Amino acid sequence: MESRLRSVTEHVEHVLALVEPLPAVAVDVVDADGAVLAEDLYARASVPPFESAAMDGYAVRLADLPADGAPVTLRVTGDVAAGAADGTGIGPGEAVRIMTGAPLPPGADAVVPVEHTSTGRFVAGASRAESSVTLARRPRAHVRAAGEDVTEGELLARAGSVVTAATVGALVASGTVRVPVRRRPLVAVISTGAELVPAGGSLGPGQITDSNGPMLAAAARAAGADVVRPGPVPDDPDALRAALDVAVRASGVDLVVTAGGVSAGAADVVREVLAASALGAGGVTDADVTTVAMSPGKPQALARWRGAPWLALPGNPVGAYASFELFVRPAIDRLRGLGGSGEVLLSQGGNAELPVRAQRYLPGRAHLSLRAATAWSSPAGRLQALPVRVVDGTVEPAGSHHSLAALAGADGLALVPPDVEKVRAGDVVQVLMLR
Repeated sequence: MESRLRSVTEHVEHVLALVEPLPAVAVDVVDADGAVLAEDLYARASVPPFESAAMDGYAVRLADLPADGAPVTLRVTGDVAAGAADGTGIGPGEAVRIMTGAPLPPGADAVVPVEHTSTGRFVAGASRAESSVTLARRPRAHVRAAGEDVTEGELLARAGSVVTAATVGALVASGTVRVPVRRRPLVAVISTGAELVPAGGSLGPGQITDSNGPMLAAAARAAGADVVRPGPVPDDPDALRAALDVAVRASGVDLVVTAGGVSAGAADVVREVLAASALGAGGVTDADVTTVAMSPGKPQALARWRGAPWLALPGNPVGAYASFELFVRPAIDRLRGLGGSGEVLLSQGGNAELPVRAQRYLPGRAHLSLRAATAWSSPAGRLQALPVRVVDGTVEPAGSHHSLAALAGADGLALVPPDVEKVRAGDVVQVLMLR
């Protein structure tokens, strides 16, 4: 009888216990896009810092405008362009031609848009003259108040949030020059297997190209990490230990991810190296070899190699990718300092409306509740992570759950709870969107 399998949620908890947010570093705000803030950030100055025109037009005194909104002729005494210093104030019966963003002249308390005047538009080189203007008596019409956009001391971005282009704009406008962000994680990705050949290499008898390594490296970079790849490692414990030492001692990685060698086969090198820790050998500590209630992706392991967190994934390509999304990505998110404490998966179920309570630990990763276009089976007692295509608002299997081609053509992974053995056409399933 098979021993109790660890749930996906339980395994995520074990993964997250291995990692902590990385230290903060200060970077120029213009280079911070994509980074995660380590502190709450507040506006250093108000935006705009002065009263300014919200429209191209004429700065006027509200007292000079008739109460009934009838036209009035005012003498144009000057021009104020954006970027100009405060100009001469305006007096009774006067107006100043003003451009959007220019400071409001002393004495003015409204702006008449140029299209509401007798000129209708500004003409280059036009001399100052009289202009007939029409504007209802509304205080501060077309005037942007100082601090209207951002007030000094206002909270602009919270710790744990990703710096976006809009965040950069708000921070720069309000006087921020450098920001504290979490350092970008450095992740080592190592494939294991005597049959593996690096991409572009010549294949001999019984050999295949290493696809897990490049696939997981690309996934790690997309998750916000930098990556080192020592290359595929043969089924030799000493070779694996050497590769781990290169990653941890020479490269100083924050996380090690291996693919393959974690099952119960005679040549499963990761399992062999982890087992040696029980005898006090090697650089392994906190080894935890387990089986998780998911398909594909059942064999999993956790450990530290010379202090660095190590996540060991299965070699099945779809299982490796599903394991990355469910376990490695949350670890990278935590290293990056992303906020949130959601849970991974899944509610109880068993009826026609399959569970839709798939809470996630993956900030920014969309889960959709979609209906199945066709029926498929799911293994009893395990969370199924099935590559699916979205077709006209419904989902259907993209191919075999062990197929790289199916994964490449998938729009997402359908996450079917462990207590559901049959998905029927029309049932609602949770889909972790991959694009």
